[in-house]
Amino acid sequence: MTRVTDRVTRWGVVVFPGSNCDKDALDAVGRILGQQARAIWHRTQQLDDLDVVLLPGGFSHGDYLRAGAIARFAPVMDKVIDFARNGGLVIGICNGFQVLTETGLLPGALMRNAGLRFICREVSLRVERNDTFFTRRYRDRQVINIPIAHNEGSFYLPPDQLQELEANRQVVFRYCDADGNATPEANPNGSLNNIAGIINREGNVLGMMPHPERRTDPILGVPDGAGVFRSIINSITGNRLESVTPGRFGR
Repeated sequence: MTRVTDRVTRWGVVVFPGSNCDKDALDAVGRILGQQARAIWHRTQQLDDLDVVLLPGGFSHGDYLRAGAIARFAPVMDKVIDFARNGGLVIGICNGFQVLTETGLLPGALMRNAGLRFICREVSLRVERNDTFFTRRYRDRQVINIPIAHNEGSFYLPPDQLQELEANRQVVFRYCDADGNATPEANPNGSLNNIAGIINREGNVLGMMPHPERRTDPILGVPDGAGVFRSIINSITGNRLESVTPGRFGR
């Protein structure tokens, strides 16, 4: 039996020149999960009545200077910053995570992978917290499998700030092995403390390097990534989205 939540959530997926995962995100949220999703061009200066802003993966502005550095100055980003500071939910995936660190909405930086190579493969993640807007549909310490595809995904913070990040429980996802152990061997890119995803101190902004939108459609395998989007929908509407009728707002 399928159903949709009583109130359909409204998502804006920001598109920069060089974005290449925007349509994947629109498809995951719109066609697969039945929510209202629309593309937001980077020159837009209003976000209307959105519930969620999603910054997708890709190579915004060709990753010139460094990943996300130019996108940070797009006109839409001033509005995204205001949206986040007013309590709106923001999620940045891969390049979107890099943009969020450039804006200061999230701490740290994403540096070149330890092996200095682009990595594209599936990894295991451990859910460090299931009490956030973005993870409430997972079990605590659940191990999920989601793909990564990045060249600058190694999370870095100075030691004192890293300690503060951990103490504040801002780490949401950590690279691990199949048994949930966060070992050096399970770390694909050299991220400090195997960090794969974090939230801000207020808890309404998430950045993660893995791509949950690529594990949302069951046809692509076990839809472990759908939990991120279902958690957000559940957080906004109060309804548990078990399954939906595809195609309601698909692009």
